[in-house]
Amino acid sequence: MSAQNSAGIQTLLDAEREAQKIVQRAREYRTKRVKEARDEAKKEIEAYRKSKDEEFKKFEAEHTSGNKKAEEDANKDAETKIKEIKEAGKTGQDKVVENLLKAVFEITPVVPERIEKPK
Repeated sequence: MSAQNSAGIQTLLDAEREAQKIVQRAREYRTKRVKEARDEAKKEIEAYRKSKDEEFKKFEAEHTSGNKKAEEDANKDAETKIKEIKEAGKTGQDKVVENLLKAVFEITPVVPERIEKPK
């Protein structure tokens, strides 16, 4: 009977080792599958991010083109006004300088009205 017990124990040990191998393979498969799932998720996230970036750039291009045109128009108007002001300054420059010099060199004192004149 002891040989039978020994054979039965050996069979149980073999079965336990086989079960451990199966469990180990299942763990390895699960670890591998988790890594694959993580990689797939990263790829999907990256693809989604790229598509949203493209959508945003397209939206931005559509809505900023009007602003660029308005900015260009405003710059043109400003340049035109600056030229007009400079030309006006050049045409009246001599007269302004003459009036300033006249005001500085030709002094005419005037007594303010609120001060009483000496009696």
